[in-house]
This record gives sequence, C-alpha cells and structure tokens, in this order.
Amino acid sequence: MQIAAGGVTLDGISYTYNANDCSVGDLDGDGEYEIVLKWNPSNSHDNAHTGYTGNIYLDAYKLNGTHLWRIDFGKNIRAGTHYTQFIVYDLDGHGKAEVACNIADGTRDGTNVVIGNPNTDYRNSEGYILTGPEFLTVFNGRSSKAMATVNFVPDRGTVASWGDNYAHRIDRFIAAVAYVDGRRPSLIMGRGYYTRLVQTAWDWRNENLTRRWTFDSLSSTPGNSKYFGQGNHQMSIADVDGDGKDEICNGASAIYDNGRGLYTNGKGHGDALHMTDIDSDRPGQEVWQCYEDVTSYEQNGLALHDGKTGGFLCGIPTTGDIGRAMAADIDPRHKGLEVWGASGGLHNCKGIEIAPNPSSMNFGIWWDGDLSRELLDGTKLDKWDYSRNASTRLFTFYQHAGATDSNGSKANPGLVADLLGDWRE
Repeated sequence: MQIAAGGVTLDGISYTYNANDCSVGDLDGDGEYEIVLKWNPSNSHDNAHTGYTGNIYLDAYKLNGTHLWRIDFGKNIRAGTHYTQFIVYDLDGHGKAEVACNIADGTRDGTNVVIGNPNTDYRNSEGYILTGPEFLTVFNGRSSKAMATVNFVPDRGTVASWGDNYAHRIDRFIAAVAYVDGRRPSLIMGRGYYTRLVQTAWDWRNENLTRRWTFDSLSSTPGNSKYFGQGNHQMSIADVDGDGKDEICNGASAIYDNGRGLYTNGKGHGDALHMTDIDSDRPGQEVWQCYEDVTSYEQNGLALHDGKTGGFLCGIPTTGDIGRAMAADIDPRHKGLEVWGASGGLHNCKGIEIAPNPSSMNFGIWWDGDLSRELLDGTKLDKWDYSRNASTRLFTFYQHAGATDSNGSKANPGLVADLLGDWRE
C-alpha cells in the first residue's frame, strides 16, 4: 500500500499515518471487489479532545495491491473516529460502486479537482471546525472523480442545539445504505445521537443526488422529540415489519421507511447493538443492545427488544454504563443466537443464563467454515468451546506481521468480510 506522507500541524506536532477503516465494492465493474481504505493520522482526535489533526485520505486498491486513486479530504475535515463515515455501494444499480461521504471546502478528488474553496481554513485555535460549508459528495468509484456535491443535511445550525458548545456532540456522524422504497438503494446519512438525532435519506439516480426525506428529533413534527437522545454510535438496517422496505434501527429507536418515527423505548444511548433474527421462535427480528445511562434504562443495561415495536423481551440486570454487547450463534445446543455483554453471563435468546461470560464481546466472524461463529476482539481470534464453557485461542494477529487494531478502545479491524466467496471471512 502507498502509505500517506506525514507532516507537522500548526501547533508543531509531527504525525504519521496508519491504515484504518475499510470498505469494499466493485468499483470498476469487473466482478471483483476493490478495497477502499481510510488513512488515519497519528494525531487524530476524539470529538471530546482538542487539537489539530492531519488530513484524512481515502485510497482504492485492487485485490492484487494495485493503487487506483486517492481522495484528500483537506484541512477542513477533522480526523477522528466519528467524523468521516464513507459508504462504498452501487447506489444506482449500474454495476459499479460509488463512494459517498461528507466533505468540506478543500477536499481534492483523485483527478486533482478541488471541491469548494481551496484556500479557506475554518479550524479554530483548538482544532475544532465549527464554521464553514459542509457537503455530501458522490465520487465515481473507478476514478474518484466528484460527480455530484450538495449541501450536507442537516447543517450545524447552532452548536449548542446538539447538547454542548464545543462540538463533542455536533460532529457525530453515522451512515448506511437502505432500500427504503423496497426496490433501489438509498444513502442514509446521520448526525447526532447523544441528544439531537437527525437522519436523511438520499437517492443517487441518473448522476443526480436528491433528498428523499429528513427525520429530526428537534423538528416540530408531533412525536419526534421523544427520539432525542435515543441513538447509538451506529445504525442497523432491516425490514422489521415485513413489507419489503427497510427501516433504520438506532438502538433505542427506529425510523420508518418513509422517514417518520417508528418507535422509541426511551432507554437512551448505547455503544453497541446487534439486529437479526436472534430468536427463531418469534416472527421478525430482534435487537440485542447495551445501554449507557442507568437513569434511562432503569434496570436492564443489556436487553433484547422487538425490532418492530421496541418492546422489551428479556435482559440482564446491571448498573452503570455497559460498554459492550454481543450476539452470535456460538452454542449449537440452544436454538437461536446466544447473547452476552460487559456484565452478567452468557444467555440464550430467551434470557436464560447458560454459561459464564465469554471475555470476547466485540465482533463475530465466520472464520473456519463451520456453522458456529467465531469471536474477534482486537487482534485476538477465539472460538467458544461450549463443552468446557471456555474460549480457545485460534489466532493472535499481532504476533504476525505486526498487525494491530484500530480506533482505540473500539479495537476494530479495518474490515471483516468474505472477499473471496468461500464462506469464510
């Protein structure tokens, strides 16, 4: 790979670059995936921390390592886990994937064309970017040429309307793809979840980017205010009501396919969720979720709820901020998936404790080709041995080629995916 060159920030801090988050898509239509990789500077910051950062870059590579292009996001996009959520997907169904992302003045596409004003610098003395235009751009997957740019929705507005005055909460972005009309993909861009929660659906058709709908917990729409603070660090997409159209699950809330609120259970913000048919005895899908604020979740900081209604099904009594939740089929003796988290033991999908808690609770991975899932946490790959109620180490990535994980305490890989089609990730 072509590692991005480091530099020195305005306050004299040197930085280098590390490979970070990845996605895949068929960028050139040859039937094979390409990899889109984010280069993250060593001085990237969480939203809660002050400081300048180096630029963010996106690269594209063939699976044989051939470098295709590089996008430079410029100085007006701060580097950090929550700022740059890029989507790689065939958004118009023409057989080639596009790349979509939020950008700002000074972003340079892979054809060396600058979007917006290349000379403006909106960084304040603490490294935050609280002013200036914000855009949403769709890039050509093969060349990275910017094909369409629109104003990002929602804009910042008043910083305090997001819950603080220093941009901790305002710049919390999430993104996904959903088939909200049941036929073609839409781009879902989200901003905010600790307090104000906003999500916008965009359609990419005939090289035009148009807004389908916007949901805003701060709007005057009756009932929307109940969604204030009812979002996770991520969203999951699923057709929860069986009508062939996707809904957007935010953890303690969900947005209907038409952009209206579907439900909120009022349990508040959480760090992790898993949404699928967890309990095969029940119709539809379920959500396994951890929660942060005990005054909101009241008793069960780990809980399973109905994906269509938000109704409580079972849970694990806890206290305090529960930072991890995991759901995977790791014990074939029990129907459905097993669930666990940062408190309590391993439970079946009915909420019955069946074993002590597996220490790995970050990612599931189909590693060895059998019908049970393996567990990935940081650089450690484990398999749950249900006969012993204990984990067995399969592989330790940091012992090979100096492999490391990304994004601090989140300890995630760049990507987990079956790239080659052999039912192993």
